[in-house]
Amino acid sequence: MATNTPRAVFVTRESDYELLLARHATREQARFFLETRGQRIALLEDRHRQLHDTLRQARLAVPGDWRQAQVHRPDLDRFLFGPEDVVVPVGQDGLVANVAKYLTGQPVLGVNPSPDLYDGVLVRLALRQLPELLRASVAGRAPAEHRTMVEASLDTGERLLALNEVFVGHRSHQSARYTIAAGDAREDHSSSGLIVASGTGATGWARSIMEATGTHLPLGLDERAVAYFVREPFPSIATRTALRAGKLAGAPLTVTSRMNDGGVIFADGMEQDFLAFDWGRRVSVAPAANALHLVNG
Repeated sequence: MATNTPRAVFVTRESDYELLLARHATREQARFFLETRGQRIALLEDRHRQLHDTLRQARLAVPGDWRQAQVHRPDLDRFLFGPEDVVVPVGQDGLVANVAKYLTGQPVLGVNPSPDLYDGVLVRLALRQLPELLRASVAGRAPAEHRTMVEASLDTGERLLALNEVFVGHRSHQSARYTIAAGDAREDHSSSGLIVASGTGATGWARSIMEATGTHLPLGLDERAVAYFVREPFPSIATRTALRAGKLAGAPLTVTSRMNDGGVIFADGMEQDFLAFDWGRRVSVAPAANALHLVNG
């Protein structure tokens, strides 16, 4: 149990309406832009109100003797989370993945403001559940999953954490060139890059790869294992394609860049938050020591 006063940290991102206003400066310009394309701004305004009504009600559910804070998605890398925090993402499922890599075991209670729009795989709680689950989380009594995450560690000491997957490849549509090593096997590759996914990520990008290739690697959500998938490996006199996919429960996957420029590593689809992966750099990818503490409700 936390020794300091608990703090509820609400994580949000801009609504589609707010992003539209930022692009077009005024509501009337945004409305005109949409209507000339047969669309209505009223739908986005309704979604915007729904999000902020849910956020307001969620903040009212916090016990009166707790502290509160709110952080927007672009500011997560500058926000200092404390051990006494209970983290409440309000929005789409991706917000949980966005915040997970900045946490060290704090309970996460995802609230879905639009059940008719978002699947709620990770933001699965209803507003009525919050008062009880906030207190139960601090007391260590809330039902929760401990979801395995993926960690990519560069030989420079830099690292990235991901809830869903880590991507290693080229930043554009050019072929990624690298040497891949899994266990005793080792190959030079030219491909569209590779991903290393957790059990959570196996329901997303990795699932589409598995369905397209007919490769199925079962991964439990809390299983201390991850799986790698090479995208479109190309065979040539210098490159091979035997190492296409595999499960990693012990030794990490090691990838050494053979790209003079454009090589990148990013997590959970956040392409702008990347590590450079140019010629000679080596990255090891494996299950992370930290797990996401996701409250079920």
